[in-house]
Amino acid sequence: MRNIKITIAFDGTDFSGWQRQSNAVTIQGEIEKALSRICDAPTTLHGAGRTDAGVHALAMVANFETKSTIDLPQLQKALNSILSFAIRINEIVEVPAEFHSRFSPSSKTYLYNIDTSAIQSPINRLYHVHIPQKLSISSMEKCLSKIVGTHDFASFEASGSRDKSITTGRGSVRTIHIAKLNKTGKGSYQFEFSGDGFLRHMVRNIVGTVLDVGKGRTTAEEFEEILSAKDRSAAGMTAPAHGLFLKQVYYE
Repeated sequence: MRNIKITIAFDGTDFSGWQRQSNAVTIQGEIEKALSRICDAPTTLHGAGRTDAGVHALAMVANFETKSTIDLPQLQKALNSILSFAIRINEIVEVPAEFHSRFSPSSKTYLYNIDTSAIQSPINRLYHVHIPQKLSISSMEKCLSKIVGTHDFASFEASGSRDKSITTGRGSVRTIHIAKLNKTGKGSYQFEFSGDGFLRHMVRNIVGTVLDVGKGRTTAEEFEEILSAKDRSAAGMTAPAHGLFLKQVYYE
């Protein structure tokens, strides 16, 4: 068996997320169908994570095993010819048998785009969440500085993120290396988060809560209390999916 690693970019607008579903069109499902056709055998694709409906990726990593002897450049070309233009295979390499895209990552980086313009450009509407008001950027940056380091992020964890009956492992504790807000244009900003792992909806829940601070609904001090509470009901809304991008998955 060959173990093949692929790096994928996709526009998640018209897909029901990454994970294969019997009654919906998904990224994993579409690539598996193409691989099974090309390799002439049922093929299971393992992704580095599960993105929700509407979330995008610049470099999702996945791997699959195959007995096919097809040349990799030819496989890449065949995949891109079959798949929707919303999905592109940007890299394909053979990796050691022990490599697993889900269990091998050392860290990931996510981006989240917002647009504070009074009138949003139609070009941005699918990839930036529109917040047509002035935000307190300094207060938002104070919040982001509070989450750098190792913390229990239960306050920002969606239900179903993990099996809470399992008492071993790290639970909802994660280490965040980077949490910052970058200005990307007139009225547009981009959150950037890098860490050793993320809980379900964690980035979107953090962004939603930080935006509440930016709007003046809560304070940076209250944000710190929300983090310490370890209670999802204490935090703010889940920010919309379409502003979120998986930028990079890193491996040792």
